[in-house]
Amino acid sequence: MTNVITLVPAEGRGLQVEYVESSDLPTPWATFRLHGFVDRTGGREHLALTLGSVADGEPVLARVHSECLTGDALFSRRCDCGAQLEAAMKRVAAEGRGVIVYLRQEGRGIGLMNKIRAYRLQDEGMDTVEANQHLGFGDDERRYDAVKPIFEHLGVGAVHLMTNNPRKVEALEALGIQVVTRQPLVAGANPHNHRYLRAKARRLGHWIPI
Repeated sequence: MTNVITLVPAEGRGLQVEYVESSDLPTPWATFRLHGFVDRTGGREHLALTLGSVADGEPVLARVHSECLTGDALFSRRCDCGAQLEAAMKRVAAEGRGVIVYLRQEGRGIGLMNKIRAYRLQDEGMDTVEANQHLGFGDDERRYDAVKPIFEHLGVGAVHLMTNNPRKVEALEALGIQVVTRQPLVAGANPHNHRYLRAKARRLGHWIPI
């Protein structure tokens, strides 16, 4: 298979995703296979973690996770992102087979510096949606186009998707990825992120019990 996969979505925005290399990634739960990809159109670097055989034609346990440096690496309790990533990795490890796509689109797509600006606005009383809108962004700027060529390279066509986000399900299905089941991924609730989770549930429609 070629290392460069070109995808032209319905709206006509061309996307070129290049596979770079793979290596082992030992973690506390399993030794995953780490795959690197570059979106040559937008310049972003994305990752995929796989475990077991994911190209056998059977639906794969999957998570599509958008980067959250503060939650994933700095242990922030303002969100549930790091806890969701860890829970997804544990589930895949327990299953012995699965894929996690890690998309570099920080802060629901607004970038790290704007995310910090949004945090300050939240400190002053806005919720996560109001803060993004105050900065001139939509409530969710993320795109999932890169998932399709990444899944194509890995041989994944159908997934059991771990998510609480209905927009993510719709986006993947619009790309032609079969979402066989949606599996809830509720993790990391704490006193510091209750308002954030409530806004995601009430303002963004996420399936989160509040």
